[in-house]
Amino acid sequence: MVTSVPRLVVAAPSSGSGKTTVATGLMAAFAARGLAVSPHKVGPDYIDPGYHALATGRPGRNLDAYLCGPELVAPLFLHGARGCDLAVVEGVMGLYDGAAGEGELASTAQVAKLLGAPVVLVVDASSQSRSVAALVHGFASWDPRVRVGGVILNKVASDRHEELLREALDSAGVPVLGALRRAARVDTPSRHLGLVPVAERRSDAVDAVAAMAAQVEQGCDLEALLALARSAGALSGTAWEPPAGTADKREVVAVAGGPAFTFSYAEHTELLAAAGADVVTFDPLRDEQLPEGTAGLVVGGGFPEVYAAELSANEPLRKAVADLALSGAPVAAECAGLLYLCRELDGQPMCGVLDATARMTERLTLGYRDAVAVTDSSLAVAGTRMRGHEFHRTAVEPGASAAPAWGVRHPARRVEGFVQGGVHASYLHTHWASEPGVARRFVERCRTS
Repeated sequence: MVTSVPRLVVAAPSSGSGKTTVATGLMAAFAARGLAVSPHKVGPDYIDPGYHALATGRPGRNLDAYLCGPELVAPLFLHGARGCDLAVVEGVMGLYDGAAGEGELASTAQVAKLLGAPVVLVVDASSQSRSVAALVHGFASWDPRVRVGGVILNKVASDRHEELLREALDSAGVPVLGALRRAARVDTPSRHLGLVPVAERRSDAVDAVAAMAAQVEQGCDLEALLALARSAGALSGTAWEPPAGTADKREVVAVAGGPAFTFSYAEHTELLAAAGADVVTFDPLRDEQLPEGTAGLVVGGGFPEVYAAELSANEPLRKAVADLALSGAPVAAECAGLLYLCRELDGQPMCGVLDATARMTERLTLGYRDAVAVTDSSLAVAGTRMRGHEFHRTAVEPGASAAPAWGVRHPARRVEGFVQGGVHASYLHTHWASEPGVARRFVERCRTS
């Protein structure tokens, strides 16, 4: 099947150049003009897609060639962009930065090539003038298969500064499609793992996205950017679809949400629903009981360390989670979910499902992981290979049970995580679209546990 979806990839020479501001602002500005905009993010980031969803009214979706494999990038993109007038893809890190030691794998450049999408390069111009031409020329010529179709200059100091930058870029052969002044009101607060998620600052986030849209509307040539997006050729391939289950009876799968648990891929809910689950979201900060009829529980990533006292204070829910786990029902916990299932987090009592303690540390653990399931569990049979991602500043002691969840083969060999009864708890974030059997197996265990 051949599909034509107007699309842009928003990239930068390095992190901190303003990709999120520009990408989110573009999404919101085009949506305000009545276009149906499909938002995407390269890599495993969970936080930026929350701002993208706020800007467009559609789920923010990730395109990760490491977690899902390059062959799934276009199908997942087509799935998210179905019926849309425009797709905007925010890149990750610098344009050509990918998984460590893996060449271009999982880089923004690789995703742009897989999508046949033109790239808009966001350049932090705050400390340069004529040198911007050399920078842009280098990025535009490095890989001839990556089409850098335009530049947006960010953090421009003045009209004179913009004039100097535009004069320099006249010789680079890449058109300037926008120039944005410094604007504090579009800044979003950060902490130990990046931006503060939308769910924790909803009203302020709405204002920030509106400010991003206004800045982009004022400083960018939206018509030229839309024309560039429409210049992308047809994309061949079939849109990804979650495989459907066969059972008539639908089981309730509770999924933790709210400010403490904001990390989730949209496809996970879709996979669970297609496999036969009624997915019900609940907030562990507020709800004192699991949803009625809960047969399985998914607790993804987030920031339980920020809300440890509040999570601990919700004793009725902690007991309900412990009772569900004790009954043998399937429980899938990733990173924040792992911490929530421990005996305690930073001295605050948690659910006590796992005989382990968790604490905040100064050390950032970050990176892709190549893993294999060590123990049969509610998610996977032993020997199932998956790729994951770790991103946290916490430590759990011990780091694995006698029945570990994963054997990590890269970057160092070790076992990690916990399998006990129906519980599968681990630091690894995985993308279930890469192994659809995970969701099917989980829902089937909900029926039989």
